[in-house]
Amino acid sequence: MKNIKILFIAFVLIGASSFGQTAKQKRAERQFNNFSFVKAINTYEKLVDTSFNEFYSMRKLADAYIMLRQPEKALPIYKEVVKQKNVPSEYFLYYAQTLRAAGDYEASKVWMKKYKESGNEQDSRVKSFFKNDDLASAIFNASEKNTLKKLPINTEFNEFGAVNLNDDIIFSSSRDEGVSIKRLYAWDKQPLLDIYKVSKEGGSVESTIQIGGEVNSIHHDGPAAFNKAGTKMYFSRNNYHEAKKINDEKGIMHVGIYTADLINGKWDNVKPTSLNNPNYIVYHPSLSEDGKKLYFASDMPGGIGGTDIYVSDVLEGGTLGTPVNLGNIINTEGNEVFPFVYQEEGTLYFSSDGHVGMGLLDVFVSVKDENNTIVNVINLGEPINSKKDDFAYYLLNEGREGYISSNRKGGAGGDDIYAFTRIPPLTLKGQIFDDVNNEPVAGAKVLLTRENGEEITYFITEEDGAYEHLIPRDEKFVLKGSKEKYQDVTKQFSSFGLEKEKEIIVDLNIPMKPIEDVVILADLETIYFDLDKYNIRPDAAIELDKVVALMNKYPEMVIRLESHTDSRANDDYNMVLSNNRAKSTYEYIISKGGIDSSRITKFEGFGESQLVNKCSNGVRCSEQEHQLNRRTEFIIIKMK
Repeated sequence: MKNIKILFIAFVLIGASSFGQTAKQKRAERQFNNFSFVKAINTYEKLVDTSFNEFYSMRKLADAYIMLRQPEKALPIYKEVVKQKNVPSEYFLYYAQTLRAAGDYEASKVWMKKYKESGNEQDSRVKSFFKNDDLASAIFNASEKNTLKKLPINTEFNEFGAVNLNDDIIFSSSRDEGVSIKRLYAWDKQPLLDIYKVSKEGGSVESTIQIGGEVNSIHHDGPAAFNKAGTKMYFSRNNYHEAKKINDEKGIMHVGIYTADLINGKWDNVKPTSLNNPNYIVYHPSLSEDGKKLYFASDMPGGIGGTDIYVSDVLEGGTLGTPVNLGNIINTEGNEVFPFVYQEEGTLYFSSDGHVGMGLLDVFVSVKDENNTIVNVINLGEPINSKKDDFAYYLLNEGREGYISSNRKGGAGGDDIYAFTRIPPLTLKGQIFDDVNNEPVAGAKVLLTRENGEEITYFITEEDGAYEHLIPRDEKFVLKGSKEKYQDVTKQFSSFGLEKEKEIIVDLNIPMKPIEDVVILADLETIYFDLDKYNIRPDAAIELDKVVALMNKYPEMVIRLESHTDSRANDDYNMVLSNNRAKSTYEYIISKGGIDSSRITKFEGFGESQLVNKCSNGVRCSEQEHQLNRRTEFIIIKMK
């Protein structure tokens, strides 16, 4: 009888289609982190439907529904998520908060207690039990990171409303320029505002100058916004035009929005907009990327609170359409001010003292649904927000840095300008290689967990053995690589202290060792059966005892059994016979004791569908040739 080694069938865990699923997962992550929650939901749902990284995709799917203020859709998903093995403990918190939103307070308390007992006793949300808490903001701020620094252009006076124009920073300030007569604002006894500019690189208090032209007057001027070409300015000013005050019936001069054009390097041709009214405030302009919509704040009649955010169409010739209130998702009974619209997607940032925040004015960002309707707002958290006023949020073109104004503790004067850098989630990159030939291992599963064992996600290596995924910063992780025919590899790493880094390279360069190195030494044989029989023959029992010995020697070894028949008898009969042979083989191994049944993942028959030779239906073969087809093969799934 010809000796046949154990057959090692190199099943690719995830083939070409799975590489596509990995790419789809990356796309979903980008969509989620760019506030495109509707698109992210669509992508995550497809991943769940294909069962690719299902647990992780379910978590992110529920998170996205919360961002869209749809807790009723998130609730049944979170209910399944918290049943997952090694689920991150923050999902106990998210489930508890969503239960509370659904009115199930008793169940909410149960899961809040579970969150507390999972090592979160010091979490302030545990101590206050959701007091003034917001789930969407909590989820968003778990991944959003920012660094903050004071700019050297601040003085003891007020500086705020910084924006970029070419190579300059344009901002408003009440600084005293040394003129002999400087008007003071009665409210805070500071000089009135003017608009200034300073070089973005190396700018200082000493190098700051007023912008040229007719924009700065003897009253408040600023802050300002500009069109994409940098040729038109919209700015706030006291209602003062052509040397005339425009007061209300009580003699109060409110603030309006004015325009100016860049002419020969100076800002001239100042004109009031049609939005202005002597009886109420209109200020804080922000222009959309395409220049077709102007956002602003106003306390005009018919609003929801103190000052609300409005939008007007910019019509041909520069005239402005009827103001539209952005509604009660954005506006509250308090004050909403300083709108800023970022690029083509029209993401709206603004400040408010009416939404739940950390202090006085906080910065928030809007979330839109598939109909481009605003459905939620998210607090940007620390360090953007503080216990004081935080406002005039502005992002530069690539969305990775910008400016914020604040009167927080530690500043130079009243309001100060800070530069911030948005630190996106860290990109984890790496590769896995074969220990024998140093070739990349494609189709391997790489599991990412926290140090405490909480499972975050998994991904599948590409053709070049590479993997890539976004990970949180300032945590400790474990990577575990696995694939059929290979021993598992594990590596610990940390994302601490990488604020300036965009990516971290973590190769699983404890190379993956093929299992054959261990098994070939055992010189095991496929077992065979008599014609039309499925009992274990004495010669087969000898080989099965070797399998049992090997599995006892290597307790991490996991196998699958596949049984076959020769081509004689009909197909249906042979399928039943092969299944009986697989079952007999399984029962013999388990009967020896010491082998847990879970270590045999499957025992199944394939009838005559996988012949090892030419002996198919109608072909004359010897008994010895038919014997080779009546067999059970052992496929090793896993071994350390």
